[in-house]
Amino acid sequence: MNPVTPEPAAPAAPLVSSESSEGTVPSQDGRAARWESHRLQRRTELIRAARKAVHALGPEASMEEIAASAGTSKSVFYRYFGDKSGLQQAVGEVVLDRMQSRIREAVQETQGPEEGLFAMVNAYLQMAETSPHVYAFVTQHPGADSQGQGPAQDAAFGHFLSAVTDMIARPMNELFPEEDVLLGYWPRAAIGLVRSAGEQWLLNPDGAERPSQAEMASALTAWLVDGIRPAVPTLRAAPSTQHPAPRTPSSRRAGADPGPALIPGKEEQHD
Repeated sequence: MNPVTPEPAAPAAPLVSSESSEGTVPSQDGRAARWESHRLQRRTELIRAARKAVHALGPEASMEEIAASAGTSKSVFYRYFGDKSGLQQAVGEVVLDRMQSRIREAVQETQGPEEGLFAMVNAYLQMAETSPHVYAFVTQHPGADSQGQGPAQDAAFGHFLSAVTDMIARPMNELFPEEDVLLGYWPRAAIGLVRSAGEQWLLNPDGAERPSQAEMASALTAWLVDGIRPAVPTLRAAPSTQHPAPRTPSSRRAGADPGPALIPGKEEQHD
């Protein structure tokens, strides 16, 4: 257990301002600057200690348990983070920023869009598997130690998803250079697929039936690029006419089949 770091008292606000030749400018109190530096350093230490505690105790660890593991009191954590939601947000910003950087680095080392997709999926799974408890802690909704629903935490995770969505859209644009309205939804759908499947994979216990990280990354990449048809014998053998492609905006151009007419009396109602 880490020794408790003393919490020095915050310096009082300066009572006197200094004047310069440019006019009256509040002086930068050296003691206040040192206090702010200490505060940032202490906050970083608490975030690191919280990550270690959650890694060992699990994502449901209470603020009291996290503080005890860090060798301090939970009042210190409340002072720096407000509640558990604030702590989740702070830890999430660090963890998700590292995950985002790792995904970006992985993409830069690849050649070709499909290899880039695999690198992103693989890096995501690798980072999440490094500590499933910490990953769950920063992505789940706040618990009983929080006073709200954690909108700031949701915003941090939403920012991460948006950044990864932008990254995953680039190889998609290389695979399908022709513009299509429906394909614009693909990056967000891809994120949902990878996240949902990845989180289920993390929850499965290790065993002979559990795919390895590389196997899971390869399967998800294949599903993103080719779908599941190549992996299902009945779909491979089925005539294409039995599985018509969805109607896209490009198929509704002039001269195309307009599709079935509405049945009389069944028209859509628009209030």
